[in-house]
Amino acid sequence: MSKKTFILASIILIIDQVLKSVMEIYIPLNTSKVIIKNIFSLTVVHNTGGAWSIFSNLNYIFIIISIIALIILIRFMFSFKNNMRNKVAFASLFGGIASNLSDRLFLGYVRDYIDIYIFNYDYPIFNIADVAIVVGVILLIYAIIKGEDKIDKVNK
Repeated sequence: MSKKTFILASIILIIDQVLKSVMEIYIPLNTSKVIIKNIFSLTVVHNTGGAWSIFSNLNYIFIIISIIALIILIRFMFSFKNNMRNKVAFASLFGGIASNLSDRLFLGYVRDYIDIYIFNYDYPIFNIADVAIVVGVILLIYAIIKGEDKIDKVNK
């Protein structure tokens, strides 16, 4: 892992952990603070499952999946072209996964707080780590489509 990737992943992890802690200090569990009526609220919840709380109370499965995902990412990171977009992609994935994994290991659940309601749909409550993971996945898909997932071994 390059120094820049490690630093960005660490920044994402720290920002997410700080925001989770701040939200829990100022907003009681399972309550909301409306920021923009009918669009955006801060709602603190503890999630023992995945998105939409699927597989609730199966925290150990998500711990195992997160560890496997980190190992796979480390393995595949070196086969991708070494450019800034790919560094950001891997840093986003490492930082997001590590932050949610930290919650699961030390607390037994993930702390979520971003509550979006758009087009009459109340999206699952999420956090900055989740955003980082989605951004990382999108950037990696883009890199794969562009063919940046295969480094020419001769010109490496």
